[in-house]
Amino acid sequence: MDEELREAARDHLIRYGQGDIDKLYVSSTGTTVTDDEGREILDFTSGQMCATLGHSHPAIVKAIQMGAGNAIHLFSGMIPEAVARLGQKLAEWLPKPLTRSLFVNTGSESNEAALRMAKMVTGGYEVIALGGSWHGVTGQAASASFASERRGYGPKVPGVSVIPEPYSYRCPIGHCRDNCDMSCMKVGMKMFDMASEGAPAAIIAEPILSAGGVLVPPEGYFKKLKSEAEKRGMMLIFDEAQTAFGRIGHKFAATQLGVTPDIMSVSKTLGGGLPLAAMITSDKIEEAAHEKGYAYYTSHVSDPLPALAGLAVLETVEEENLIERAREMGGYLREALETLLQKYEAIGEIRGQGLLMGIDLVKDRESREPHLELGLMTTKRCMELGLSMNIKHRPERGAVWRIAPPLTVSKAELDKGVEILDQALRESLDELARNPG
Repeated sequence: MDEELREAARDHLIRYGQGDIDKLYVSSTGTTVTDDEGREILDFTSGQMCATLGHSHPAIVKAIQMGAGNAIHLFSGMIPEAVARLGQKLAEWLPKPLTRSLFVNTGSESNEAALRMAKMVTGGYEVIALGGSWHGVTGQAASASFASERRGYGPKVPGVSVIPEPYSYRCPIGHCRDNCDMSCMKVGMKMFDMASEGAPAAIIAEPILSAGGVLVPPEGYFKKLKSEAEKRGMMLIFDEAQTAFGRIGHKFAATQLGVTPDIMSVSKTLGGGLPLAAMITSDKIEEAAHEKGYAYYTSHVSDPLPALAGLAVLETVEEENLIERAREMGGYLREALETLLQKYEAIGEIRGQGLLMGIDLVKDRESREPHLELGLMTTKRCMELGLSMNIKHRPERGAVWRIAPPLTVSKAELDKGVEILDQALRESLDELARNPG
């Protein structure tokens, strides 16, 4: 432990919303993160939902070592062999006709590239996003993000409309309760048509709205959404930052849903912990964009080192059967969480697929009023007990734990995590009962 270094972090780092710096972290491996006191913490969020294979998986370490020895970075106009190999490998995974990829660093970037392409090809600029969406913090991506953090940064990119998200547990239009009939989409598209200036470009959506509270839209939702996009000459963009490459027990949400978007963005789960993202589309759309002069130059577009990590991720998911494992471990986790649902009135609903799960904390199940205080207390207590949890904590969106452990997580580790959740809930509820308000 180095208190002087902690103090340096407090004095010299910009606070970006991460909370107080009471300790630093020194290493991570598998599902475990170690802090500067030597304490091991079970990671139920795969870092920032990125370490799909677990922290420092040997395949990722080997890829980094190989990349460092060959080429870390090149001029953006030079296409490395590793990038060509990753493009070829990814095309084998993708649903047709998606075959072409542009490799960048972050999810924000991949969505910027996607929206930029959709606007150029369609000639429009109007974009529709869902309430509860999170597509990034850069210009266009931030304009299309509605889960949080919109205020205080000045005007957004014009032309973005929001439609109510399919959230039957707390219906945004006060219409449904537990059974979404997609009236939210009908109302949203009607409102968009009234406001449109006649320049539609794209609808961008997460197949599971993670930052919005791990919301899983009803069956048929995305087929209808694609139909609505086609009626208006808009492209459908899937932001699969958290649903691609096995997390939900399928290669992509698109393959599970039987709906292929015009453009797909992938990020978090592609790099295995390294910054790597991609914008993906078809030959036809790529050709149309190219003819119009599409450009997306950045300092680190098509970098070779992260491309090798991406290859390692895809190959390891195949070799270790991690898609099937995500289904198996996800089913095991859900069963364990269902026991907590039966035990605690404060758990209103459990949502999600595979190893992307959400637990909605409420004051009571009838009113479904979010229990924000309990969410903060239990998340803090989990960390004290050795479990890193992520809580989405907003009055309009509820207090929802997001659980997304690595696909390599064991049953014993899931058991340990659920035991800690159980203890944290019990102790926090007891404390609230003793000290109401």
